[in-house]
Amino acid sequence: MASSYPAPGFYAPADDRYDSMEYACCGKSGLKLPKVSLGLWNNFGSVNVHENARQMLLTAFDLGVVHIDLANNYGPLPGSAEETFGRVLDSDLRAHRDELCLSTKAGYNMWKGPYGDFGSRKYLISSLDQSLKRMKVDYVDIFYHHRPDPETPLEETMGALADIVRQGKALYVGVSNYNAEQTAKAADILKSMGVPLTIHQPRYNMLDRWVEDGEPSLCDVLLARGIGAAVFSPLAQGLLTDRYLNGIPADSRAASPCVFLNESGVKPEIIAKVRKLNKIANDRGETMAQLALAWVLENPAITSVITGASRPEQIIQNVKTIEKHVPLSDEEKKAIRAILAE
Repeated sequence: MASSYPAPGFYAPADDRYDSMEYACCGKSGLKLPKVSLGLWNNFGSVNVHENARQMLLTAFDLGVVHIDLANNYGPLPGSAEETFGRVLDSDLRAHRDELCLSTKAGYNMWKGPYGDFGSRKYLISSLDQSLKRMKVDYVDIFYHHRPDPETPLEETMGALADIVRQGKALYVGVSNYNAEQTAKAADILKSMGVPLTIHQPRYNMLDRWVEDGEPSLCDVLLARGIGAAVFSPLAQGLLTDRYLNGIPADSRAASPCVFLNESGVKPEIIAKVRKLNKIANDRGETMAQLALAWVLENPAITSVITGASRPEQIIQNVKTIEKHVPLSDEEKKAIRAILAE
């Protein structure tokens, strides 16, 4: 695999790109996802350096990371991550479209007025039409409703997803940020329409384990109904790495204006846990990030982890999780649970 790629139009993918990556069926569907996926939430917008985004996308593809996760509002500016992907598809990956699994979403605020947010049929269908134009594709492989809508009937939202599949604009549909009860209801409604709920995209990591809570838990619902899961924020915005073990680096996300992680989120009690977890990782010959990703993937309800990146090297490091990880022993799992419960 090349560490730096030639000018657009001269890229040739690595012949061994499928040799090391592991793929798993998404729930009871035939759709296989790589254990590690690439999310374009940050660092792929119009404010970012396009060539760096291109290098990351090509690095991912050369490593077998064929699942690329987007949303209508990813950027910044909103929509620009999809535009970035569309540019790279045209310049380098067009011939390999059928090797890629592309996902996008709608559900958060995208444009002004009553039709640019939440879960109405009008918003979801018009948003996807815009996404397809930005990404320069005729269809996406997965289309998600991004979050529950307290005002729109769930039957309307799921009906829109079912029609999107029938129209050929998406091959599979999913939901994101739905709790266990909402997910079960959505699956029932879609099933009645002859379209399966194939995938859920929840937040899940060592520090945020809500998907395990409740009777039934979201994990219970996913396993019982054959729904796959691609989880976001498996590294807790970088907290579950060695990045903050000795303070907050000046060039880190926590030191930036990021609303999802700032200095107040780097709490001493969290870092104390991460230090102990990091020791377990190091004793295993892994990095903290690799342990965190592998721990999520050992949950039988999880199909793939969606990882972000700011440079190609991070993608390479994340993929090494699959190549070198040895399953956790019962003793290690017990030790990890004890640390997380502190």
